[in-house]
Amino acid sequence: MLRQTDKYEILRSVSFGQRVAEEEADLLATYFVETDQWTRLYRGDIDIIYGPKGSGKSALYSLLLAKSGELFDRSILLVPGENPRGTTAFHELTIDPPVSEREFVGLWKLYIASLLHGALADFGIQNESARVLEQALVREGLVKGRRTLASLLQLVRTYITGAFRPKAIEGTVNVDPITQLPQGFTGKITFSEPGAANADADIRSVDDLLQLANEALISSGVHGWVLLDRLDVAFAENLELENNALRALFRVYLDFGALSNVTLKIFLRTDLWSRITSQGFREASHITRHLTVNWNRSSLLNLVVRRSMHNPSLRAAYGVPDDLPRRSVDDQEAFFFRLCPEQVDVGPNKPNTFDWLLSRTRDGSKLNAPRELIHFLNSLREIQVKRLEVGEAPPDGELLFARPSFKDALPEVSKVRLEQTIYAEYPELKDWLEKLRGEKTSHTPTTLASVWGMSPEDAASKANQLAAIGFFEKRGNLQEPEYWVPFLYRDALEMVQGAAE
Repeated sequence: MLRQTDKYEILRSVSFGQRVAEEEADLLATYFVETDQWTRLYRGDIDIIYGPKGSGKSALYSLLLAKSGELFDRSILLVPGENPRGTTAFHELTIDPPVSEREFVGLWKLYIASLLHGALADFGIQNESARVLEQALVREGLVKGRRTLASLLQLVRTYITGAFRPKAIEGTVNVDPITQLPQGFTGKITFSEPGAANADADIRSVDDLLQLANEALISSGVHGWVLLDRLDVAFAENLELENNALRALFRVYLDFGALSNVTLKIFLRTDLWSRITSQGFREASHITRHLTVNWNRSSLLNLVVRRSMHNPSLRAAYGVPDDLPRRSVDDQEAFFFRLCPEQVDVGPNKPNTFDWLLSRTRDGSKLNAPRELIHFLNSLREIQVKRLEVGEAPPDGELLFARPSFKDALPEVSKVRLEQTIYAEYPELKDWLEKLRGEKTSHTPTTLASVWGMSPEDAASKANQLAAIGFFEKRGNLQEPEYWVPFLYRDALEMVQGAAE
């Protein structure tokens, strides 16, 4: 049996990791759950990775980068188009963004062509196609070299602005009928095929540049994977900009189908994809190499086991075998219940502690994401340490966590989820949610109409909007809908269990 002092020292040293993948990129590989989804991505079968916020998309992105050496041994060259952490490369783009989807298509293609050239140069890939590509980019000052991704993107944006809007201030733009370039623009890269007759031999289309990069890779027997992540952060301040950027990106992705050795790997939140397709996007049916990151009970249990085992003091104290994450679910669950009590709420019809934990960290979509689960475990550890520091009795037997600590750990998780996800991403909805503070947790359009001071029809429309972002879980039926607030948001809004009247 572990002594109180042993439990205290173990708890002080334990961490379940960071809930945001960017903050623990160096550790992810040590406790990553290698699912079939990861295998398909690593094998090259998948190009588009969808998932809710906190589901692990950025973890997959970071893991691919961490395995760049292994992939290069397989003749795959990884080309990151975004910083895995810190300020997004696209941040400054919001200051003077492209004004149309067509401009964004040009920006994506030219940016990717420059990235591919940079990767070819970094890995010492030299051949005739690489030389011609470099010559074209050097002439226009678009070589990456030692530049950051953000500074390269700024150069590309400036070039695009000159190509599409060289005389926008004067109000007119004249196009050369031969080159198809705007008059007054001196660049040699065009964004449509230049005219054949009398065309300047130095003028190349952006598609020409991408074809040169593709040929350079073919000649070297290498494939290039261009990775793009954190697109939800890049354009979050402007929905129209975000829609233009993402729709253009997927059109570019489909255009790349003609390039045998260049592939885009796009990591995107499911709600962003739903938004751009809800407005009509015929090309969506042609995007087939995709998956949606999802987690079930067994994979989440495995995640908890792996992150627990990453702590040497805990692993040693409990004599955990190294192969536990690969053993049966029953064995993994048995280990979990050596640390945690069987139930939080005791009773024959009450869930066991792991299922209780899952129910408290899922939103209205009924899906669990690792982010809230990891946050809860770290909050639980902090609560338990504080209990022992003020002289409370340690948990019985081998248990590391006492039953009351679980309920005390939830308010912090609830507060962060509400403020840093819902309010941060949907500030226009904050006032409506604040009006629910102190209210009951189950509502109908009629009760919401009373709270919000509007008609039941308008209340139902607003409630459906909140259900779409996972704040409400929609129940009942089409004729008599009910809106239930998940446990995840209740503490933050001081809500009361029960149905409103």
